[in-house]
Amino acid sequence: MFGIPGKQAVTVTQAAAKQIAKLMASGGSQGLRIGVKKGGCAGMEYTMDYVSEIDPLDEVVEQDGARVMIAPMAQMFLFGTEIDYEVSLLESGFKFRNPNVADACGCGESIKFKDIDELQAEQAGK
Repeated sequence: MFGIPGKQAVTVTQAAAKQIAKLMASGGSQGLRIGVKKGGCAGMEYTMDYVSEIDPLDEVVEQDGARVMIAPMAQMFLFGTEIDYEVSLLESGFKFRNPNVADACGCGESIKFKDIDELQAEQAGK
């Protein structure tokens, strides 16, 4: 929907692709759907769900055995995002490096996006 021909909507690091492929194999899913919803202290938060069926309107990114689907209403907000998987002494999980985020809460779980007009202007200019 909001893609640029020849460019993936999101990029997936090798660590994230490995983890997603592992989750797909253990859960028997078609992949991982990412999206956004209202919530959290900054106004929006990411969603991640196992998917048993690919929606024809999803943007699909496949890499190294991993499949990520982007929900239609989230595509504009996630375009240009890098998805990583990080492991530290205290926690492990997926990290989103999203150029469309204007602000985030201290824990990084909740985000605020740039104005829609600003996002569309940036994406049209790339």
